[in-house]
Amino acid sequence: MEEKTSDDIAQIYSAAGDSVTVINADADYSAFKTANPDSTLSETEWKAKIQRNTDHLEIIKAYKKLDGTTSIWTSESFTAIDAAITTGKAIYS
Repeated sequence: MEEKTSDDIAQIYSAAGDSVTVINADADYSAFKTANPDSTLSETEWKAKIQRNTDHLEIIKAYKKLDGTTSIWTSESFTAIDAAITTGKAIYS
């Protein structure tokens, strides 16, 4: 394995933003169905989707360098990510 490059880290951070968007898109299942009337996701499936994205954010936040101790993150802001994790947990809990 090799250390993540700055491009790798930027791509990972961008993917985190995608998960933030999914989590923040709808406050509840009713809002999801209103925004996505053609969706066939049940409420249980929607909550599972929210949980997967929340778990994804927690995993991303925990990424370490090869030394297993040092975070790969430097100056990135995690304000939106932390808020999405809190929102996501409230949705599926």
